[in-house]
Amino acid sequence: MSRMLRASAIMAAGTMVSRLTGFVRTAVLASAIGVAALGDAYNIAYTIPFILFDLLIGGVLSSVIVPMIVKAQKHDADGGRAYEQRLMTVATLALVVIAVVGVLCAPLLIGLLTTDLPALDAEVATTLARYILPQIAFFGIGAIAGAILNTRDRFAAPMWAPVLNNVVVIGVGLLYHFVSRAGGNLHAVTGSDLALLGLGTTAGIVIQSIVLVISVHRAGFRFVPRFDLRNARLGEMGRAGVWTLAFVLLNQVSYIVTTNLATGATAKAGAEHVAGIASYSYAFQLFQLPYGIIAVSVITAMLPRMSRYVHEGEYGAIREEFASGVRLVSCVIVPCGLLLMVLGPAVTVLIFGHGSTSVDDAVNMGNVLQVFGLALVPFSIYQLLLRVFYSFGDTRTPALVAAGNLAVNATVSYILYLTLPPRLIVMGLAASFTAAYVVGGTVAWTLASRKVGGGLGGRLVASGLSRMYTAAIPAAVVALAALWAITEFAGVTPLSSAIMLVAGGGLGGALYLVTSHRMRIAEISSIIGLVAGRVGR
Repeated sequence: MSRMLRASAIMAAGTMVSRLTGFVRTAVLASAIGVAALGDAYNIAYTIPFILFDLLIGGVLSSVIVPMIVKAQKHDADGGRAYEQRLMTVATLALVVIAVVGVLCAPLLIGLLTTDLPALDAEVATTLARYILPQIAFFGIGAIAGAILNTRDRFAAPMWAPVLNNVVVIGVGLLYHFVSRAGGNLHAVTGSDLALLGLGTTAGIVIQSIVLVISVHRAGFRFVPRFDLRNARLGEMGRAGVWTLAFVLLNQVSYIVTTNLATGATAKAGAEHVAGIASYSYAFQLFQLPYGIIAVSVITAMLPRMSRYVHEGEYGAIREEFASGVRLVSCVIVPCGLLLMVLGPAVTVLIFGHGSTSVDDAVNMGNVLQVFGLALVPFSIYQLLLRVFYSFGDTRTPALVAAGNLAVNATVSYILYLTLPPRLIVMGLAASFTAAYVVGGTVAWTLASRKVGGGLGGRLVASGLSRMYTAAIPAAVVALAALWAITEFAGVTPLSSAIMLVAGGGLGGALYLVTSHRMRIAEISSIIGLVAGRVGR
């Protein structure tokens, strides 16, 4: 436990800087362009390169490409240099072609992601997409460079390069504030405004990739284009990555369903301001903050050890590692989920309730975040379960479970889309997301238990979760009381929201720490001991 905790804490520190600058970036953009029509158009355009990248490279990067680079480094006579150069050559050529095709097909891609989008909104989204889509090539080249750096145990540049990207886009958002008269008004936005937003966003990725390319050059990699692609082992890569690609494809289809229904909700609402795809995207980013800092760090620390245990046939150690990881993640995720369910609007009003984003729009976003709070625990446990399969080299089962997730999410989302009023549809999409991961987590747990044999320590995990919820519920009650009292006295404003978070979140969090420590929840005691030790040095 202590070894995993120390490793996770080190990685969490780096992740936190990237995540926090990412949220500053998001807040600045939301203040500049709002979360209504222009904000929706920007988020739709911004999403397309990431969908295409995940489908083409991102999905197989860690599970296939990195292991193949390591294999080439160990077995090829030149230490894998020629293979790395072929891989970079293939990626560069393919991604440049895809970027060009994407720009030409931007209207079709916007149409695929949206439903009933008004003509002007579609035109603006298409223009932004054409400015943003070229970043696919730079993003992909930077990702390959980052993978090569990781195989050389150079982790600093991949960790800090995204921070530079965030800083650039923060500057773009601030510049838009000063030079644009349109704000969040899509009908008043000019061509130069869209060029600033689109090209500025792409500039951030360009700088990120340049930093990674320079870093990989300093690490000893020299890029020489190689066109003897028969030796690039693309067939082996395809066979190894087919199920991972299927997994990514299913998740992207699920997101496309969400974007279509979210844009359909704004079309249904007409002139009424309701939560749309921008509100969903920003709420999802906030929802992922606790997972990104805590769960991802634990996953990164525990996956290599579980893989070694599989190789050695020590299945009991796998169960212990997994149960320990779930409890360590949950001791933070459980109270965070409950506090998000209570204080979601306070969080979003404080961060987003400025400039072109009204307080009402921020409250709508906060309501979506409250629903996402329900998903935090099942989503995190599901991600940990996937690593059990990956430690066995099994990418097929996660893809099949993802197919079930897609079916649940799409079915529930469409039913809620047809039955809920427009102002509640995006909240319903967050609820559908929750339902999908509850069902998917249950199925994944059952299958992973069979694969390991003898279960995954379910009783121990359930006992730990029940004690954590027992400790967290009083904290949520304190937060709810603070929310009610401050709302009655001062209403909902950015200032009152800050007070709610300090009073409700601060006191609630402190109460949880005290209660869980007195209940002798070992994971909390370990975290308190680690922090106390750091402070005492």
